[in-house]
Amino acid sequence: MSDIFTKVLTKQQEVVAATNLKGVPEGTSGKVMLSNGLDWVRYWVKFENGVEMGSLHRNKLVSAEDWGLYLEEREHGALPLEETSDSADEESSTTGSGGGVEVNGVLIPQLLLDRSQAALERFGVSG
Repeated sequence: MSDIFTKVLTKQQEVVAATNLKGVPEGTSGKVMLSNGLDWVRYWVKFENGVEMGSLHRNKLVSAEDWGLYLEEREHGALPLEETSDSADEESSTTGSGGGVEVNGVLIPQLLLDRSQAALERFGVSG
């Protein structure tokens, strides 16, 4: 199997969404705006459809130059399913239905929003 998902992406590198993301269909092109982390690298990408998305794991992005190879390997079953799943996505889907606000694809639970509001009120700050 190739190293499609192991190459480090660099700032301004053209990439393609390897899977459907919220507001970004699979196959949408974009450019890496920022790369964060040492052992747990995440990427910020501005997609051509106007969506900017952060905290993307490498397995959600394919470099534009490897896009054809990625499609070919996926068609022939050379990519294991683990490579296209993200534990952060699984965690957010199991957070419960207590409400909250989603910021850049990350759910902030209503409980934390309520605690923050209560703390602001204790300090006399209106929210």
